[in-house]
Amino acid sequence: MIIDHPGAVSGRITLLGRRESCVYLLDGGSECAVIGGGMSYIIPDILDQLGDLRIRESSIRRIIICHTHFDHVGIVPFFRKRLPQAAVCASERGRAMLSRPDVTGSILDLNRFLLERERPGAQEEDFGLPFEIIPVDEVLRDGQRIAVGSVSLEVLEVPGHSSCSIAVYCPEEKALFASDAGGIPFDGKVFCAANSNFDQYQASLERMSRCETDIHCAEHYGALSGEDARGFMARSMESARTTRRLIEDTYRKTRDVNRTAQEVTDFFVEESSGYFLPREVMEMVVGQMTRYLVKTLNA
Repeated sequence: MIIDHPGAVSGRITLLGRRESCVYLLDGGSECAVIGGGMSYIIPDILDQLGDLRIRESSIRRIIICHTHFDHVGIVPFFRKRLPQAAVCASERGRAMLSRPDVTGSILDLNRFLLERERPGAQEEDFGLPFEIIPVDEVLRDGQRIAVGSVSLEVLEVPGHSSCSIAVYCPEEKALFASDAGGIPFDGKVFCAANSNFDQYQASLERMSRCETDIHCAEHYGALSGEDARGFMARSMESARTTRRLIEDTYRKTRDVNRTAQEVTDFFVEESSGYFLPREVMEMVVGQMTRYLVKTLNA
């Protein structure tokens, strides 16, 4: 089953935000955690959803950032101020990235761009903008187990999509919160997201595939349950292999990194009409994957 609109995923997990920008509320009874950092323009949606669900905001004790790309931390500055009791959590590498004004400046610019596109005329101050850095209160490390009320989360370092990527796994729900490190579901397909290091990305997929998963929570285009969740990681691994072959074969034909990125982007854009990222950002991502793979081919 695919749950791609806000609402219950299970008895303890609720999808918040929007279809293209998902965050999750894990309810452990005595306390809750928000997993994922979304984009700034979804903040009014989340506030309405928390109100409709009658969630006590004081029960939210953690905001877990799975990686530090602009579309996964946009709500954090706003909710860090609104929920002072909630510790902002990320990997060690994530904390370092979010302390760099050049990194957070790019995050700010892209969130401003999408805020204007999605909510023309909105006052950016109402969305936690601007900000200089995003402080992280708690570093999460590989193998760490943290309690969220009566349930637990296990931390897995899963680099490859980004150098700072983590996933969290809830054994009580058999739920994996993989963010983009697990690939991106869209329109019945899984898009490969090996932005940072293709080899690490594939190794991380293999590691996550060993989790017993009945629920797969992606941060774009929803959650999957049942057989869709159990088969997702195998499909993501196949997508990574197919994408790798496509990029490598295109480069062997063109012998040019930029032409390869353009041609592969053309293919993805044609396959993904309606995807939330503009072509320019998609081409940047494909370019990152291409440059890494060209280095391995020429090594």
